Amino acid sequence: MMFHVKRTLEEFDVIVVGGGHAGVEAALAAARLRKKTALVTLSLKSIARMSCNPSIGGLAKGHLVRELDALGGEMGRAIDQTGIQFKMLNRSKGRAVWSPRAQADKRRYADYMQQTLLKTDNLHIIEGEGSRLIFSHASVRGVFLKDGRKIHGKSVILTNGTFLNGLIHIGPVQIASGRYGELPSTGLSDQLKAEGFVVKRLKTGTPCRVTHRSIDFSRMSPQHGDPDPEPFSYSTTSFYPKDIPCYLTHTQEQTHDILRSALHRSPLYAGDIRGTGPRYCPSIEDKIVRFHEKTAHQLFLEPEWEGSEQWYINGFSSSLPIDIQFKALRTVPGLEKAEFIKPGYAIEYDYFPSYQLRHSLETKDVSGLFFAGQINGTSGYEEAAVQGFMAAVNACRLLDGLDPVIFSRSDAYIGVLIDDLITKETDEPYRMFTSLAEYRLILRADNADHRLYPAAEKIGIQTPRLIERFRRSVHEKTRIKHLFKTTSCPKDSPLGLSHTRTERYDRLIKKHILLRECLPAVHREIFPEVQFHSLDQAFIETLYEGYIHRQEQMVEKMKLLEEKQIPEHFNYDMVKSLSNEGREKLKRFRPETLGQAGRIRGVSPSDIQILLIYLT
Repeated sequence: MMFHVKRTLEEFDVIVVGGGHAGVEAALAAARLRKKTALVTLSLKSIARMSCNPSIGGLAKGHLVRELDALGGEMGRAIDQTGIQFKMLNRSKGRAVWSPRAQADKRRYADYMQQTLLKTDNLHIIEGEGSRLIFSHASVRGVFLKDGRKIHGKSVILTNGTFLNGLIHIGPVQIASGRYGELPSTGLSDQLKAEGFVVKRLKTGTPCRVTHRSIDFSRMSPQHGDPDPEPFSYSTTSFYPKDIPCYLTHTQEQTHDILRSALHRSPLYAGDIRGTGPRYCPSIEDKIVRFHEKTAHQLFLEPEWEGSEQWYINGFSSSLPIDIQFKALRTVPGLEKAEFIKPGYAIEYDYFPSYQLRHSLETKDVSGLFFAGQINGTSGYEEAAVQGFMAAVNACRLLDGLDPVIFSRSDAYIGVLIDDLITKETDEPYRMFTSLAEYRLILRADNADHRLYPAAEKIGIQTPRLIERFRRSVHEKTRIKHLFKTTSCPKDSPLGLSHTRTERYDRLIKKHILLRECLPAVHREIFPEVQFHSLDQAFIETLYEGYIHRQEQMVEKMKLLEEKQIPEHFNYDMVKSLSNEGREKLKRFRPETLGQAGRIRGVSPSDIQILLIYLT
């Protein structure tokens, strides 16, 4: 095992700058691919810190974590070991949108990740601030630290999160900070801007934290996890997690009146904040303006760790002055005597619009330089983690002279996320939703292993034992589906079906025998020799067979455009018939294929037809 806090200069294969969720997955992936890796972070103790909500997963985000786990990432294993409540969201809807979510013990989660990093071969942690990059012609060659040290490297992955010129807003108060109480990162943005990169500003926020002793839980509704919780990681076998409740309450009209009366003191409405905030997770003052007809908004109170005195108020993000936050919060049932530990705040930070990247997450203009996480305009731990993993995988493959691993939109939510970043302008923090995946019936959270085990084998991080288990499960699923169609079944079986094969299959579909609660009996009585997961997948694919077939046909139709390459330095000015907007967008985004070009806003179908004819 190798761990050093480096004080001397030497060369690394991969340098990761930033110890957030993107940086952790990037550093682990590169080191596990046997590359000499440096993780540069301001403080070892701040690695993998959950600076906002203490949870992993959620709508579509849970899909990302399952995919990351199938490929060999660490986030799924970490939350299984440190979670304090597990729940499958959207159980009342179709399986395509079921999404796992877990409350985390944020202290144990960060400690788990830090210990994992410390025990990983080939990985060196360097405490310091990366202030400038070292360039040689159009390639990156290392990082200068603020204290004067120089680290040489063959590739660099920037995962700076909200630290790039971070500025916190609490009412009229402005604090240069990457997170509350932590210094921002300065210098990198200005250097890259001078090198020709486009740099913009985004904004996000976080709610206040209050003391446990000041909360009257009797006035709130307890929210428990599932009685039959499912783990995130495919490697988790024995799973009996804790179920520590969260609590639900609501704002009142009086709450809104107080907030509304102080909007002129909000930096958001006073014009002090230039960055665009997230539409899907607005501040409480933004909610009362945008949804003025609502008389109440949900607030979830969540413990930040087991036995925590510090509780997180999910839904009450704010940048209003502390006195207004305090006054408004005390009108909420159960929070009449609330005591602040930390106020809510907004934070502005620099990001690099991601059309400047290839699908490998390598920058188009500087060889060996990769961006991952909020630096690309995304939000969320899960979006950051998968980007960090993919950036590291592709940085290592670049060093080995191999083609990058790139997922299509029909392969994985990871593919949807990265494709959206590359082909769409990010003018607000990007968050993954199931609605963004046009093939979501294929890309379920429950089949990430079946979809991605060949890619996991190609990448080389996932254990051979798990890959073999994934492969066996696919074979078992195929066999069970065949038996559904070809084998008769006694009337007294758990399925209660007739001897007639056609009738058996029809009833299987029409009567929705494939309900999840039937599966344990079916497994026990008919298929005891297979993995339960294989049976589950066979049932789902049988139930949705017609819909899945239609989506697979759509995927095949799109392959023509996805496979049609556009030369990297293609001269769009030569194609006189393109629309002016289409030409401008194509020159800015520089898509790699016609399929990508067709997803750029402003590029019309006729532009694509013209390009197809020209390229052919």
